[in-house]
Amino acid sequence: MLAAALSLFFTKPNFIVIFVDDLGIGDLSCYGNREYKTPNLDRMAAQGVRFTDFYAASPACTPSRAALLTGCYPMRIGLPSVINPDSPIGLNPNEETIPELLKDNGYTTGMFGKWHLGVNNLMPRTHGFDEFVGIPYSHDMWPQNGKQWPPLFLYENETRISEQKDMEEQALLTQKLTDRTLSFIRRNREKPFFIYLPLPMPHVPVIASKSFRDKTGKGPYADTVYEIDDAVGRILGELKKLNLDKNTMVTFSSDNGPWIPYGRHAGSPGIYREGKGTTFEAGVREPAIFWWPGHIPAGKVIHEMASTMDILPTLAKLSKSRLPLNKIDGHDIWSLISNSRQAKSPWPYFLYYWPDELQAIRWDKWKLHVSHQHRHQSGPVGKDGKANGEVTAKIDLSLYDLQRDPSETTNLADQHPDVVQHMLKLMDEGRNELGDSITKTKGSGVRPPGKVIFPKPNS
Repeated sequence: MLAAALSLFFTKPNFIVIFVDDLGIGDLSCYGNREYKTPNLDRMAAQGVRFTDFYAASPACTPSRAALLTGCYPMRIGLPSVINPDSPIGLNPNEETIPELLKDNGYTTGMFGKWHLGVNNLMPRTHGFDEFVGIPYSHDMWPQNGKQWPPLFLYENETRISEQKDMEEQALLTQKLTDRTLSFIRRNREKPFFIYLPLPMPHVPVIASKSFRDKTGKGPYADTVYEIDDAVGRILGELKKLNLDKNTMVTFSSDNGPWIPYGRHAGSPGIYREGKGTTFEAGVREPAIFWWPGHIPAGKVIHEMASTMDILPTLAKLSKSRLPLNKIDGHDIWSLISNSRQAKSPWPYFLYYWPDELQAIRWDKWKLHVSHQHRHQSGPVGKDGKANGEVTAKIDLSLYDLQRDPSETTNLADQHPDVVQHMLKLMDEGRNELGDSITKTKGSGVRPPGKVIFPKPNS
């Protein structure tokens, strides 16, 4: 490890962040899935570290992506909700992102995948990416979904290169975006680079390319995850082939948990409660794997709490880049990733928002929900890509010991009133800075989102 440390000191490492959509924490075989295998991600975990208590900042697309790229709670940057193709807001150009910070430090930056942080003047190259190939928002936001969405296009930078007219076009997205990632690696192998690969799937509608259909025998969702696993294998293989593996850290995670009402077209929450769109564990606790041969110890499992918001400050530390001028919420977690002796989570507590309601908080092993309404799966799930069975439920003040009860089944609030009171005070601290629509609190540390400029209609 001494040689690796010296190499890190003198060389700027490359970074690849793979961020998939709606993957459940129970979907990978290295996280306990027994239905089908994910051999490349299993190998990535075996050669690196995986986290068991790793959180997205939100249980939905837009806010989760904004948090990763800025290191901030979505509430802080004015993006707590999912935006649509016609939404007038997006990521504010005044927010400094990972690619902007790294670009200032000599990196070449590329994004290949789903953006979902604003259209028109707020597309990826406004926020620090040298290259962009992908779609501007979720691939279910298209006319075929029975809504008045505009046509969905695949973009290269700001140019539309192909319309996603049918499912067969969408089936090629994982392959096309992986191909562009590999091309970017080859073209920039002699200089430091950052790649953000937010693959649009396995968000519905799920469909694998023809060569991966029926590969698992477990349906279209499993086939789609298997194709994503293959894409990860292709990227790791290319890094090794080009002798870049010892100088490239690859991160794999997901933006939120599984969309349960879609049944066999959705992922697995594993042992955790509920799914996407909720602040129960399955909504925001995500698989997270970090791989960097020679720098990250092989096969370690990290049980400390961490978040996608930690990626920005960690990459800044490893590349000796500056941090954003505005306040961020993430922490440098290199000591956890590198498995330094007795390294502990830097998070004093973690706030669970959805969308602008502060619904829960985690402190150490404890998780406290305040009273709020939430999505709940009740009855049979949907079939053939159609949702079914979701209702609105309510939870009252509830305290859970996540160490003994990760499924959030046994309310211990009456047994630990001192813990409840302490956590309520921490929630007050959080909501005073970030806001909370439950208590109608306006946060002192909230910044505005960006404004989309729409073309004026022809007169």
